[in-house]
Amino acid sequence: MIKQQQTMILSPYSGIYDIVVPNDNLLRKINELIDFSFIYDELLDKYCLDNGRNAIAPTRMFKYLLLKTIFDLSDIDIVERSKYDMSFKYFLDMAPEDDVIDASSLTKFRKLRLKDLNLLDMLINKTVTVALEKGIIKSKSVIVDATHTKARYNQKSPREILQERSKKLRKSVYEIDETMKDIFPVKNTVDKLEEEIVYCQKLIKAIESNELLASFPKVKEKLNLLSETLDDDIERLNISSDADAKIGHKTADSSFFGYKTHIAMSEERIITAAAITTGEKSDGKELKALINKTMDSGFKIDTIIGDAAYSEKGNIEFANENGIQLVSKLNTAVTQGHRRKEDEFEFNKDAGMYVCKAGHMAFRKVNQIRKNKNLNKAVSYYFDIDKCKYCSYKEGCYKEGSKSKTYTVTIKSDVHKAQMDFEKSEYFKEKSKERYKIEAKNSELKHRHGYDVASSSGLVGMQLQGAVAIFAVNLKRIIKLIGGK
Repeated sequence: MIKQQQTMILSPYSGIYDIVVPNDNLLRKINELIDFSFIYDELLDKYCLDNGRNAIAPTRMFKYLLLKTIFDLSDIDIVERSKYDMSFKYFLDMAPEDDVIDASSLTKFRKLRLKDLNLLDMLINKTVTVALEKGIIKSKSVIVDATHTKARYNQKSPREILQERSKKLRKSVYEIDETMKDIFPVKNTVDKLEEEIVYCQKLIKAIESNELLASFPKVKEKLNLLSETLDDDIERLNISSDADAKIGHKTADSSFFGYKTHIAMSEERIITAAAITTGEKSDGKELKALINKTMDSGFKIDTIIGDAAYSEKGNIEFANENGIQLVSKLNTAVTQGHRRKEDEFEFNKDAGMYVCKAGHMAFRKVNQIRKNKNLNKAVSYYFDIDKCKYCSYKEGCYKEGSKSKTYTVTIKSDVHKAQMDFEKSEYFKEKSKERYKIEAKNSELKHRHGYDVASSSGLVGMQLQGAVAIFAVNLKRIIKLIGGK
């Protein structure tokens, strides 16, 4: 039965954990902080309880994924380390002499057991509940922002991906034994994916034939990464596509192909809500969802802090309706009054330009001069008609034969005037200083937990990656704040 696997099997060697896993060990602290039985309760209906052999405890499988995120390792490396790292075995509720899982089980767990489970909201709500119970969250302000994650595929061609990983593997080998150059297969020079796959397979076989060399950690990690790419992702490499990923714009001159994670965070740096979308979605449109999710978790909000992307009229009105102050500086382009086709054109605050629903960005903007001073000012954004002519959305948007395509917005309404007055207040100025905290949190996700690049393809995979990564950083932050009391 699965239930029987929730507690550690009694072992005459269990006492070793008291010796080798100190009280200040991060994994011991996480085990003491969180009762992971909620994972079992959520996943119970994903298992057959009366047929087939016993499944590995879902809580243990989830903990493997959490370890993978905390230490930013591949499936194979995280399982390998759990063979000899006693802090890992303690965290996984295993007896010291227990065998570990096969790494392939993690892939199946992600695809079969976590499918259709709203893991993102569930895990964030769990950590927010713990933080509130511990009295860690005292503020009533949330800081909002979005961070981008590049798609795993299509940044480079499939062949380029394999070339890059095989090159890193060879380099790690040469640092130990340069004579391996004479043993390695001849590099592929044909611009065909199939030939590159064959070369990588031969390279792996040559390294694995030297057991001593393959056992070096820096070689082994890169060997496992290349092997995992060939074994798990060969189908995706052949497709060379992430069907869900979209092009987003970081600035007027730079873009990325992937996803966005929209985040709400307390002043204590606990993430209270998140929404993961494709890369082209604007930041401001996700504000309402983030705030509603945060309030559903029991967090009381009186202030929202964000950059200019969140100061559009609808968000100001939403904040006012809920008795919340929106500390978001007005941007003359974002602060539209009544404008046409709001759902078809979205403002990109980093580039300072509008983007149409086809993903094309305006290349210049012009302030319109109004003779009647009582009329609102307007700004016209110009789009490249060479793209409009062949766009699949041109019907009703671009008129055949037109020499230009523009989109015009008016600025400053009564709602915006009130917001302008609020900007001048000392409260607005003081709260604005808190916004840097979420930028640091985004950096932590990317540089410490592998959130810069998606670990798999597809929006579902990205949501799983985001759920576990945010759960990990929240747990670490809660533990740090508890220790600082």
